[in-house]
Amino acid sequence: MLLRRLPSSTLGRVILWAGMIMLTLFTLAALTGIARPSLALPGVHGKENAIHHNTSSSSLLAELALGKVLSDASPVFGNYIDLQTHTSEWMKAYPDTTLLAHMNLPGTHDAATWNYSLATQRSLDHVTNLVNDVEFDPAAYRCQTRSLNRMLDDGIRVFDLRYAYDVTNSSLVFWHSMALQSETATVDDVMYGFYHWLDQHPSEVVLLSFQYQGSTAPYATNSEGVQRLLFETLKSPAAKRYIQQETGTLGTLGESRGKIVLLKRFDLDKLPDTYGAAFPGLHFSPTNWTDNGDDITLVLNETTGLTAYIEDYYQPQTPFSSTAQENIRWKVNATEAHLRKAATMHPDSLFWTFASSTNLLNKHPITPEIQALGNGSLTPEGGVNEQLVPFLREMQGHRLGIVMFDFYETPHELLPLFLSLLPPSRIGSYSS
Repeated sequence: MLLRRLPSSTLGRVILWAGMIMLTLFTLAALTGIARPSLALPGVHGKENAIHHNTSSSSLLAELALGKVLSDASPVFGNYIDLQTHTSEWMKAYPDTTLLAHMNLPGTHDAATWNYSLATQRSLDHVTNLVNDVEFDPAAYRCQTRSLNRMLDDGIRVFDLRYAYDVTNSSLVFWHSMALQSETATVDDVMYGFYHWLDQHPSEVVLLSFQYQGSTAPYATNSEGVQRLLFETLKSPAAKRYIQQETGTLGTLGESRGKIVLLKRFDLDKLPDTYGAAFPGLHFSPTNWTDNGDDITLVLNETTGLTAYIEDYYQPQTPFSSTAQENIRWKVNATEAHLRKAATMHPDSLFWTFASSTNLLNKHPITPEIQALGNGSLTPEGGVNEQLVPFLREMQGHRLGIVMFDFYETPHELLPLFLSLLPPSRIGSYSS
């Protein structure tokens, strides 16, 4: 309004134009300052903004890198989903002083096989055909149906993992006998899945059992290359951050929260002795692990006397033409006998019981699923899992130790029942 009142003279027009030019310059200066704040005080604000930019870029890059690794791991680890439930953090309720040997820890046998199907098998034909693998019934080698991520959130804390070279002898991947689980999800990738999960659930402890898988491909062996690559994977800077570094001891829950305890079902006999001495965890040498044993005793620490009692009766020694019902019963008998021992003997020792089994050499092959879940009307009492339910109800208040299941989600009450046997209020005074 003030500009409209200026006289219509040359001076007035000059004043008008000068005012407009000044207003334009002020506007441009302001806009420049907004777009490039570092120009105002380059000695202070410029440096702060550069640091902020670099930090943000680094954080974003780290996030993108982790996302890529988790994507590569997904065929074995599963798609990562962050859940905070009572089962994903069930260890939080137990005191730090609780000995891990006193706890009931549910586990999964051949955990990486959850995604193995005919479709998976055929999608890997272009890889397995390189070593002349033939097509076979995937049910013979599938022992789970839920991903490792889902298992963790469901409350599973012990994982049986079988590794070997891929067909190119260049990376470590997961197998179950000749059944390749994935060519792209390496052991190293999957470890980052566990690391990330522990970051989100720092109250928990995860026990990882690693075992070299034989019979994967013709001429495949537990070579120096395999052993060296495993060592490098489990001794990497990231591994040292997340893997409990104690050797020959199990310790307390508080000492291991947010960590991985290694159960080493492998030897490093192709490497210098210094490699084995530098490896943390508990060593279950395969040379001392009785094949198909229903009552194995292994001394884990000669100095302290820490001992493990193990049942791994994975193939019932039934007659060749035996029924599924007979095979299930033989396995149930072996499992229950060992669990009774765990409940009543050696309270400070580690008990490790496998409720998993199969009998593919039977006249009518019995798959892991038939053993665990039964075969309809042919097994009226159900599979091993269902038959263990009434037995577990009798074990209220008892320490049973580690128990490895196949298809643990069936029947639905199996895992919740197992987790309820020894509540925090009774952990220090269980019957023994």
